[in-house]
Amino acid sequence: QVQLVESGGGLVQAGGSLRLSCAASGRTFRSYAMGWFRQAPGKEREFVAAINWSGANTYYADSVKGRFTISRENAKNTVYLQMNSLKPEDTAVYYCATPRNPYAQGLMVEDPYEYWGQGTQVTVSS
Repeated sequence: QVQLVESGGGLVQAGGSLRLSCAASGRTFRSYAMGWFRQAPGKEREFVAAINWSGANTYYADSVKGRFTISRENAKNTVYLQMNSLKPEDTAVYYCATPRNPYAQGLMVEDPYEYWGQGTQVTVSS
């Protein structure tokens, strides 16, 4: 059973930083891509960032490019999302996710993702 547990959310002022973590268990972490999505109140869930199985390729939504960095530490079965220069519009519940299939591609949409964490709240005050 694949499990994903996010942590690191909280309340931060605009311009501040947070680092989200997502710990995975239940299968061989290093063979699978990881992604971060977010959902703001009243809005649909949207893609934020993804990293492929090897860590060699990363993908970002235009809205976070240059401010957020996704990384993975396979020895700890953990993926991170470093968020800098936060804005009030970054306020959302952030979810990590991982695909059903190893070496999955097309990571900027929800379709390949099978397993999701419970989410962690990020609130950015102005």
